[in-house]
Amino acid sequence: MKLLKKYLLINFSQTFFPIFLTLYSITSIIFLVKIASLTSIIQINFFELLELYLYSVPTILFYTLPISIFVSLSLTLSKLSSEYELIVITSFGLNPIKILKIFLPTLILSSVVLLILSLALIPKADYMKDSFLKMKKTEAQLNIKVSEYGQAFGKWLIYVDSKEKETYNDIVLFQQSPKEGTFIISKHANMKNQGATLSLNLDEGKVLKITDNINQIDFQKMIINNNIKQSSNINTLDDLIFYWKDMFNDYSKASDFIFYVLASFYSIISMLFAIYIGYYNPRYQKNNATLITMSLTTVFFVITLNLNDTGFASLFYIPIIWILLSIYIYYNKIKPYY
Repeated sequence: MKLLKKYLLINFSQTFFPIFLTLYSITSIIFLVKIASLTSIIQINFFELLELYLYSVPTILFYTLPISIFVSLSLTLSKLSSEYELIVITSFGLNPIKILKIFLPTLILSSVVLLILSLALIPKADYMKDSFLKMKKTEAQLNIKVSEYGQAFGKWLIYVDSKEKETYNDIVLFQQSPKEGTFIISKHANMKNQGATLSLNLDEGKVLKITDNINQIDFQKMIINNNIKQSSNINTLDDLIFYWKDMFNDYSKASDFIFYVLASFYSIISMLFAIYIGYYNPRYQKNNATLITMSLTTVFFVITLNLNDTGFASLFYIPIIWILLSIYIYYNKIKPYY
């Protein structure tokens, strides 16, 4: 029995790692392309690019692990069926349920890892990524370049004619709203970083508001503040609990929580589907394991993404319906023959 268990797990690992590494590589490329697109907003070097990628690793693992595990389990059983090994194993008294029990600890461990990734590491990584991007945007605002168009200070577009040490000269700011456009023109300005707030201190200038008429206000001093939103840090278990408590008031966060939990248990609630896919007689039946596996995975994730807006009840009725469907198929398609 121990040798058989070891043999089955070795076959599973030989299928799992190539599939996982392939999916991980493809997903990583997608995330790297998204990260590279940020260079149109901020300037980052190679090591900062790598840092942003590392913040994406928990998300990449979360999306690749459940699919890799279910596909690997199905294809492992399918491979053993195609080589007539499952028929031999069944003849020794090991029915499909007993074989599933061999893989059950691996599936439970994977679900625990996925829950840790989704409910703890992904929020922490998202906070760190958000903080990094805000820091880079702040640096971009602090380093306004002379005679360059398209630069921003908060909601304002800013143009600077010249700079002497820390003083900007001949500054023009512009903000467009649906009903009016606003120009601020100033002779001198200084930038101050006050942690959560950047302030632009303007001297000797005027404000022009353009609607149907042009209104002008002259000023000697003006301060424009740009508040930098700070996300809640997640350092302790209490911080994490507080973060997810907000999901009862935040629809987006509730939707994420439901999806994370359902996806984490996907491989466990789909065990009987793996049996249905993997068990077949190669003499009389065709091997459609890959097609069926990908179809089932697609259907489950589409259902989960589209029905999780029905609220926390979907945490119960989606798995129950999925499990009942797998039981029905197992008892009608597999149990009578194996």
